Amino acid sequence: MCRSGAGRPEGRRGGLLARVDLLMAALNADLSALGAELQGSGGRGEAQVRASAAEGSGDGPHA
Repeated sequence: MCRSGAGRPEGRRGGLLARVDLLMAALNADLSALGAELQGSGGRGEAQVRASAAEGSGDGPHA
């Protein structure tokens, strides 16, 4: 009989889930800070942010 959790210690799986939770919390905090920074940037709209990102990627019309 083969169980789905056989051969894998639960502590290892729990540790992985804890790390994922920490990474998700850090990502959420970073995105919240970025959102606040963009809100306070005074007039930089979403289109301007996309244009700035495209400039460095070579995807813009001037490439």
